[in-house]
Amino acid sequence: MTLYVLARLGLVVVVMGALMLVKVPLLPALAVGVVVALPASLFIFKGLRQRVAAGLGEHQAARKAERDKLRSELRGDEGPLTQA
Repeated sequence: MTLYVLARLGLVVVVMGALMLVKVPLLPALAVGVVVALPASLFIFKGLRQRVAAGLGEHQAARKAERDKLRSELRGDEGPLTQA
């Protein structure tokens, strides 16, 4: 996830730097850089974004399994799929 965030910030800096080379002031260059980098990063960093989404999905599934296990232990069940 950190790599994806850094890549997106880098894209903002690249766009902003290109605009500043053509004498656009700092704040308008930053604003345009953010607006342009948002949709551009969806296409440019598609593979990286998919890796982040897959990792978050795995993490969420692991947390759900752990939560279900803890809830079943609190109920006194033997396992998360065992019904009394």
